[in-house]
Amino acid sequence: MKANLSERITYDPDILCGKPIIRGMRISVEMILELLANGATSQEILEDYPRVST
Repeated sequence: MKANLSERITYDPDILCGKPIIRGMRISVEMILELLANGATSQEILEDYPRVST
């Protein structure tokens, strides 16, 4: 079952200037979307950032 996005994505004004991030990490949603837009596959992203899948 897929996780509820509100459980995985958060923001904090003190982290990355308040950009939405993957909860518990300093990986911005924007960065993940940019990687996808530039042709990265989800598998490639998970290989580079394995904690994103947990």
